[in-house]
Amino acid sequence: MYDLVIRGGTIVDGTGAPAFVGDIAIAADKILEVGAVAGRGRREIDARGLLVTPGWVDIHTHYDGQATWDPLLAPSSWHGVTTAIMGNCGVGFAPVRPGAEGFLIELMEGVEDIPGSALAEGIDWKWESFPEYLDALGAKPRAIDIGAHVPHGAVRAYVLGDRCNTDYEPDADEIAQMAALVREGVEAGALGFSTSRTLLHKDKHGVHVPGTFAGSDEMLALGLSMKGLKHGVFEMVSDHLGEDDEWTWVKGFAHQTGLPVTLVATSAGAYEGDRMYNIAEEARRQGMDIRPQIAGRPTGILHGLTSSFHVFIGHPTYRRLLADLPLEGKLEAMRRPEVRAALLSEETELKGLATAFGAEGLLWRVFPLGERPDYEPDREQSVAGLAEAAGVAPTEMMYDLLMRDGGRELFYQPLGGYMSYNFDFFRRNMQHPNVLFGLSDGGAHCGVIADAGMPTFILTHWARDRTKGEQFPLEFLVRKLTSDTARAYGLHDRGQLRPGQLADLNVIDFAALRLHRPEAVQDLPAGGQRLVQRVEGYRYTVKSGEVTFEDGRFTGALPGGLIRGGREAVILGEAEMSPA
Repeated sequence: MYDLVIRGGTIVDGTGAPAFVGDIAIAADKILEVGAVAGRGRREIDARGLLVTPGWVDIHTHYDGQATWDPLLAPSSWHGVTTAIMGNCGVGFAPVRPGAEGFLIELMEGVEDIPGSALAEGIDWKWESFPEYLDALGAKPRAIDIGAHVPHGAVRAYVLGDRCNTDYEPDADEIAQMAALVREGVEAGALGFSTSRTLLHKDKHGVHVPGTFAGSDEMLALGLSMKGLKHGVFEMVSDHLGEDDEWTWVKGFAHQTGLPVTLVATSAGAYEGDRMYNIAEEARRQGMDIRPQIAGRPTGILHGLTSSFHVFIGHPTYRRLLADLPLEGKLEAMRRPEVRAALLSEETELKGLATAFGAEGLLWRVFPLGERPDYEPDREQSVAGLAEAAGVAPTEMMYDLLMRDGGRELFYQPLGGYMSYNFDFFRRNMQHPNVLFGLSDGGAHCGVIADAGMPTFILTHWARDRTKGEQFPLEFLVRKLTSDTARAYGLHDRGQLRPGQLADLNVIDFAALRLHRPEAVQDLPAGGQRLVQRVEGYRYTVKSGEVTFEDGRFTGALPGGLIRGGREAVILGEAEMSPA
């Protein structure tokens, strides 16, 4: 008898092959049979009329701190993610010298907008080296599997101390020490190495993160430290995607090691024209495993009274009277005519925002989400578009909309790739074989971004709801969210529904699948607040053969753990595939 049989579902198996109706039999943590299953299961799930897919493999999250205290790793686990990879963007919490923990917290707080007080209270710091950090992660059961990169920022801080984020150039010995730490971490099971070279990434004091201006000799040496290993992804966030100097050593790393590179673009130019597509195509033509990452839509800043940002947040009256009030207090004050008049007459005091808000132009790219978020809206649906139709000033419209739904309304501001008010740029790049789906940023940007539901968005928008252009086949999207991301990181034991694979899967009511408007919750250590996005339509999520979520409710099962790179999947032989 099998442990679990899922019967009669529409199976989208993660290979890209056409969907088919069939059964899946599971014993322990493995899939044993796919198709027509005659044997019975100790538990059986009726999946008739439902989609059955592999669990999503999310390669770009920031649960580095949360993973030390939270076994669920929500909100990603709510959205069908069964494998999450963290340690991205060059920030993380190991290696760390005793007494230097605060510096790494301030890096994470500045780059990823995770409350420092929550990190300080929640992390127990039972490690110094990266292998010790992996051991600490591996000791905790959880609802999903996690893997990690060795982060450049922590490595630089460990070797260079207070000089790590200055213009100091490390000597050959210091570079060698850093390279040895990277090698040590990857040999211990890190899935790769990550770095950030974007001017957007700063610590909480506004200082650029360690490694931002590191020279090509340092970058190549750290990458080449993984040479000879069978695994090790080089993940890089950059403003300079495809520019000659950087592109030369990135290609040099790929040629010399045969290991994969994944690139995250941050410059606005990368989200216009064909730059990202051309990089992917050059890599494909030359046989290099270099893969740009793209989300299913632009990263979105969320304006609102419950987020950390909106257009009045830098106005003197708001900062003096409203900023420290609870939500109800803000609403009460904003209903007073004199407060309204003051806020609408003032200009922001925040550096850099006055120019950005010039002629209220920003509000042509800020869109109220409502209860059923539309992430590909028309220009007329913007705050300024609604104001124009109503014959009022955009800031007046924004003021009134901020108070809608008891002050819980949120507003989506796409950051890149939305100049034409459609996702045609994303569609072109998403379909390239060398482009990976990523950038959900699960666990990060607690105050202004809630993109951890990206897999759900990709499935619903691109296969069902899009009206502004062509959609994608479900089979293509599921493959890109599962086997493509898993194989990019050498995780050959997951991402497809076939015998011998890990029994990680979702059973989905596709017609009912929908995202709710993000909401603010205070569930982090020290009472820290974050924005989360809830979902309907995941009937069951199964991790390693155990049902972890049922109709959105956590079952109490914690079959997940730490993935260590270089451990190849064990594919069962035919003799092992028969029911017990």
